Amino acid sequence: MIDGDELGRFGEPGGVGEPGVGEDGVEVPGKPQWRALILARRKAVPADVREREAAALAAATATIEARTVCAYVPVGGEPGSLAMLDALRAAGARVLLPVTGEPGPLKWAEYTGPEHLRRGRFGLREPDGETISDALSSAEVILVPALAVDRRGVRLGRGAGYYDRSLSECRADARLVAVVRDDELVHHLPEEAHDHRMGWVLTPSGGLRKLEEQSGN
Repeated sequence: MIDGDELGRFGEPGGVGEPGVGEDGVEVPGKPQWRALILARRKAVPADVREREAAALAAATATIEARTVCAYVPVGGEPGSLAMLDALRAAGARVLLPVTGEPGPLKWAEYTGPEHLRRGRFGLREPDGETISDALSSAEVILVPALAVDRRGVRLGRGAGYYDRSLSECRADARLVAVVRDDELVHHLPEEAHDHRMGWVLTPSGGLRKLEEQSGN
């Protein structure tokens, strides 16, 4: 089993890969173990800490300059809140949110305020308006939910694959931004061939910044 205090050690360079035993004889976690660990840690975050982090993330998103931003509504223990979306709109961005359906690329609809959100699949909240066919190809910035991201841009999601199937539709110069808590930016995560790397990360303390091992956008 992975102990919560071990997140930092598993995030060290070369410390994470496929499940098995590393060269030093220590168990190497795969994606399921990472997910279990981070979800447990998020569940233990006090409410007042969540609120402070959500406010910090909203302040950081207010600095994003873009005409169109694909985002999402944080649910459960995900960092952030609706305030991120409202901050983007106040800054002049058109905000698009995913609309879940059958497995495949995500559909998107415009966020026009919390009063126009409905309950979707998996307990998600999504817009009640018409879907937009070219959402990802028109967005300059895409905020992507993540359990963790490493400094190479490798993102750990929940395993459903919706974003990995969708991000191939985004424009070449779009900024892909993983939104995580501060300690969920780690050195190294396991990567699979279908994974889309992020170029940016958004955290409560660090704000929006380019991942140090990324180049280009």
